[in-house]
Amino acid sequence: MRPNSFLAALAAGLVAAASLSPALARSAREEIEPAEERLFPFDANIPGCQDTSVLEEVATQFAEKEAKFWNSTLTIVGIDTVERTAWRPWGLDFIPRRFCTAVATTSDGVRRKVDYSVRESTGMIGASWGVEFCVQGLDRNLAYAYATACRMARP
Repeated sequence: MRPNSFLAALAAGLVAAASLSPALARSAREEIEPAEERLFPFDANIPGCQDTSVLEEVATQFAEKEAKFWNSTLTIVGIDTVERTAWRPWGLDFIPRRFCTAVATTSDGVRRKVDYSVRESTGMIGASWGVEFCVQGLDRNLAYAYATACRMARP
């Protein structure tokens, strides 16, 4: 085989492989088993964005974080305008999670957007659901947690 024909055959093979790879990736993606069908399954039974227990958990964790890490007495006194922004945005094979946004009124009278997610089995020792949240304007360790304007707390 001459060098030019070898390179042409190699290029043709690479083009053919590249054209098949999206189809292969798609079929492999379809074969992933849902989180509810695993050996240790998730049941996707987590509370909604506006559930009182979720909103109380956000407020409680916020007050604890402010007191422990920032020596602040700031608390959340109210949460309204609650909306779900996504449900399982990365597919059925990931831990079930619901992403939400709301407006929180803090004890200093300022209204701030809060982004949060409710996640299955991420509570105390994985025994129940857990919450992760970010209050815009109060994510004081920007470089390490949720980045600018709580971007990393959203899907």
